[in-house]
Amino acid sequence: MFDLPEELVEEILSRVPMTSLRSVRLSCKKWNALSKNRIVGKAATSQFIGFIMRDFRVCALRLDLQGIRNDDGGDLGYPSIKQVSVLNHIEVFQTFHCDGLLLCVLKDYSRLLVWNPYLGQSSWIQPRNDVDQFDHWFALGYDKSRNHKILRMFHYYRCNELFSGSEIYEFSSKSWRVLVFTPHEEIRSLSNRHGQSLNGNAYFCAEEKIIMQEGVAEAGAFLLCFDFTSERFGPRLSLPFHASDEDALNIYCVRDEQLAVLHEPWDIMEIWVTNKTDHGQVSWSKFLEVDKTDLFTGHSLYPCFRSFFIDEEERVAVFFHVVGDVSTGNFWYQTAHIIGQDGYFKPVKIEQVKRYALPLVCSSYVPSLVKID
Repeated sequence: MFDLPEELVEEILSRVPMTSLRSVRLSCKKWNALSKNRIVGKAATSQFIGFIMRDFRVCALRLDLQGIRNDDGGDLGYPSIKQVSVLNHIEVFQTFHCDGLLLCVLKDYSRLLVWNPYLGQSSWIQPRNDVDQFDHWFALGYDKSRNHKILRMFHYYRCNELFSGSEIYEFSSKSWRVLVFTPHEEIRSLSNRHGQSLNGNAYFCAEEKIIMQEGVAEAGAFLLCFDFTSERFGPRLSLPFHASDEDALNIYCVRDEQLAVLHEPWDIMEIWVTNKTDHGQVSWSKFLEVDKTDLFTGHSLYPCFRSFFIDEEERVAVFFHVVGDVSTGNFWYQTAHIIGQDGYFKPVKIEQVKRYALPLVCSSYVPSLVKID
């Protein structure tokens, strides 16, 4: 193994599933060093490596965008999906990603699991109370000292009275503590419950009901940032569009460098990316806009069951949907739609699923050396 050329080693590493890298790292010091420096190798620069949910199981996903665009009808570049064997014994309802760590919320809400796929380490976290009694949101992040934390916000009704609360779990002390502030009113109206982590902070798409003079309610959408250092929410951050009450909003992190927001009015899909997010300010540029009626004729799409990511080098966006065949109404598929800024469009069927399967995809995975044992 020591005598193999470095280019060949990188080619081998590019073909090893992320969840098998622990065995590779333990093989020898040279391979361990190469895996740290360049996990996916030169041959995989156009590949998306992440995680997707299937039947309440976490699966590793590898998608070669360049191969798909060059495909002439074969299976070149088609998704490779493998169930994560070390998590086979649990059913997961939600996942959150930050700094190479995955936070898994169990289907029965009884426990949380933090998992480092690269190091192969995991740790169970017991909530302070029965989380299934509450309407709750989670986020994963870290402070300026790189101390990792979990934010949990919740509210519930008791005797027709609304109760709210927030709490923080610290990895260093392995304990929960209650936060002294009361969550903003608008937090309870989050349009996307998946807080996305960027540079350690968590961002949410939120909305507030605005009562007009005529008595008509209108939604005002914005971003909220939770700072894990100060453990407070910052000021509202404006979005580059007006979102009505019926518009779907989804937010995702782009390689821990930018935020991308998917906005879906009635007949279009548009993606905006941040140019900067600092000092309570944000600026945007449009990455993509497409007409849904032109692209998705003959299919039934559910925006609330959609997730996406963008590849700025390939200049494409990949949307993961649960798609129904309108002609029959009997078949539902988890499908990836690849849409290029140059007008390129290609649907890629992943597998047949139940109608309301959640096509949740974690952000592009970057290996982490954070120890959680």
